[in-house]
Amino acid sequence: MSSETSTPSPAGGRKPRVAVVFGGRSSEHAISVVTAGAVLSAIDRTKYDVLPIGITADGRWALTADDPERMAIAERRLPSVDDLAESADGGVLLPVDPTSREVVYTEPGAVPKALGDVDVVFPMLHGPYGEDGTLQGLLELSGVPYVGSGVLASAVGMDKEYMKRVFTSFGLPVGPYEVIRPREWENDPAAARKKVVEFAAEHGWPLFVKPARAGSSFGISKVDDPAGLDEAIEEARRHDPKIIVEALLRGREIECGVLEFEDGPRASVPAEIPPVTAHDFYDFEAKYIDSASGIVPAPLTEEQTARVRELAVRAFDAASCEGLVRADFFLLDSGEFVINEINTMPGFTPISMYPRMWQESGVSYPELVDRLIQAALRRSTGLR
Repeated sequence: MSSETSTPSPAGGRKPRVAVVFGGRSSEHAISVVTAGAVLSAIDRTKYDVLPIGITADGRWALTADDPERMAIAERRLPSVDDLAESADGGVLLPVDPTSREVVYTEPGAVPKALGDVDVVFPMLHGPYGEDGTLQGLLELSGVPYVGSGVLASAVGMDKEYMKRVFTSFGLPVGPYEVIRPREWENDPAAARKKVVEFAAEHGWPLFVKPARAGSSFGISKVDDPAGLDEAIEEARRHDPKIIVEALLRGREIECGVLEFEDGPRASVPAEIPPVTAHDFYDFEAKYIDSASGIVPAPLTEEQTARVRELAVRAFDAASCEGLVRADFFLLDSGEFVINEINTMPGFTPISMYPRMWQESGVSYPELVDRLIQAALRRSTGLR
């Protein structure tokens, strides 16, 4: 598939300027840095000017080194924006006036320095305070185009409870789940615990206890009996006060990428995540440290492949997504597909499942990055 070329050019004939924003305040800070490093390596510098902006773990926006090698996981050490920031005190300010796209750099005791206009933001943040609609809302107010889904779709894609409610309302199959809201656990943990035990009596042990609004498998526990429930809930609450409890679905883990083309969203070939023998489930260590690898394309029948691709596009449309989505499914032993969740800003390194699925579908990694930037440049900001 060839890259799209009908992108409007900035005034004056200059190259479009792309601000790659990464890091952030969530527990997925390091994964965001790794993802941004891969994107910085792939952006065509003959076609775009690039401005790397990192958000530290405490929320400071920093001008960072444009050095993808320092943004990779090295010897099991996770990178951070603090290691890349050009100054420990300097800060980057996005425009707050929709009539201006000029980015400004400030340092204590110094005159603010204009860094020039930004034409599009590539937000590589994962998790809360970035992937959940908060950054998207800021960019909408600023009038700056950006890659990926808007405020509503980003928020829905981050909250596992409301994501499942949206899917159900659109007739998409989801697995059994229960929610523990913050006040339930804080005011009456015994009642919340009883609710989960009753859920397990109906659907069986083990259960998966998860933060409702987190990713990269942070805070997830597999619970085999009531004795492990409190510890699992407290672990999940370290990442999010709202908890979702899911029944174990017996089957194969299948993923499918969705990418927005000019004529609408299309699905990639699907992939399969095989069982991980060194881990209890596909957790953070398996994904990012030990680099457990998926199978692309997934060994499915033609009918199964067509079905999961159809469901992936339906999920993309149900949540009003834009740009890109990775949709995760279970293929049950009964032969039915059940959607587990979508990720509106999936892992994006060249070895991540989303780019690998599109590589197998005929879109190379650099083409994928370029296609997303061009789609964002064509899209106007405002209500979506």
